[in-house]
Amino acid sequence: MIDPQLGASSALPLVLVQFGFDAHFSAAFAHVLGATEKREELFTAEDAEDRGVNHERRCLPSGRLGSSATSAVNALAEADRPGRVIAVHRNRLVVATADGEVSATLDSHLLQADPIDRPGVGDWVVLRTAADGATGIRALIPRRTAFIRGASGQKVSPQLVAANVDYVLIVTALPGDFNDRRLERYLALTWESGAMPVVVLAKCDLVDDASALVAAARALAPGVDVITVSATSEDGVTRLQSLIPQRATIALLGSSGVGKSTLLNRLAGESVMQTAEVDVEGRGRHTTTHRELRLLTNGMLVIDTPGMRELQLWSADAGLERVFEDIVELSHSCRFADCNHGSEPGCAVLEAVSRGALDEERLSSWRRLMREAARSRLETDAVAASAERAKLRAMMRSVRELYRAKPK
Repeated sequence: MIDPQLGASSALPLVLVQFGFDAHFSAAFAHVLGATEKREELFTAEDAEDRGVNHERRCLPSGRLGSSATSAVNALAEADRPGRVIAVHRNRLVVATADGEVSATLDSHLLQADPIDRPGVGDWVVLRTAADGATGIRALIPRRTAFIRGASGQKVSPQLVAANVDYVLIVTALPGDFNDRRLERYLALTWESGAMPVVVLAKCDLVDDASALVAAARALAPGVDVITVSATSEDGVTRLQSLIPQRATIALLGSSGVGKSTLLNRLAGESVMQTAEVDVEGRGRHTTTHRELRLLTNGMLVIDTPGMRELQLWSADAGLERVFEDIVELSHSCRFADCNHGSEPGCAVLEAVSRGALDEERLSSWRRLMREAARSRLETDAVAASAERAKLRAMMRSVRELYRAKPK
């Protein structure tokens, strides 16, 4: 049990440390536990009033619970413990704790919360085991990072892919899977999540020369490590292992059949995931069916994910700025501060396109992704949606006034 009074300075069980429970999450757990105890105090006070009991007799002047209630809350607090979600199966979650893996269900307030606010793979949570042995998840410890995409459907909604990830390995297979525009999407969402992206070009042994594609990836992701991996060499895997600090959490993301499970096995140094043979064109088959956090025998923490057919943006403004830093930098030289880089005079971005310094397809991709991010923001942000409607009304009003002022 971690003493909430000591927080980060208390001794941490080895299993929790192996799963990434550091000083940050220790302090966050203590904070959440304190908030939970205050909620218990409030519920006890409300219950006392409902039954006509004098609340002053049950609480100390400091606002803390009286001796009997304090004992009860302390007993409950002793049953609370942290754990990390390693798999989600509908409403039942598999959680790693200091005492091993447990199966847990969500408390009612978490079941009623928005899906994005429910625990997912990689999340740290507060657990409590009841007298009958059933384990419930009482609270979600605030996330350090969160990879969130827009879920497909008629109305775009946020979907948590993985939480508390330190490095996202964006895996693409050569030669046929490499796609500039898709890579930009992965990079935008990774930067937005707070994690560090790493581009992994897998199956490089299937192409005669991968240097052109490596250069293309580095041009799209300046400052990001681009690592090639092949079945005939351990160089890329060794470089990945040296790049990632001990006990850091990594997530493998990419399309189906690009070799994520194979890469996981090679990082582990043993077969931990089923793999499938590639076809004559180098494409693999879908083998991962659900997201799962794995603690490898070498101490590495890896979240393997199923292949993604769609990758819609969600709240990726900051991420897009990182991916399109070249366009953002050029925009500072535009004549107008609110230039949309469409047909405005004095646009430095359009000038760069005209002289060949900026690829026109890259600018088109930026426009497309910015529109997509704006749509998702309007669907969820009532204030932004109201502002957009006001903007449209003002525009229509100006058009009507211009029409009325026109000579007959």
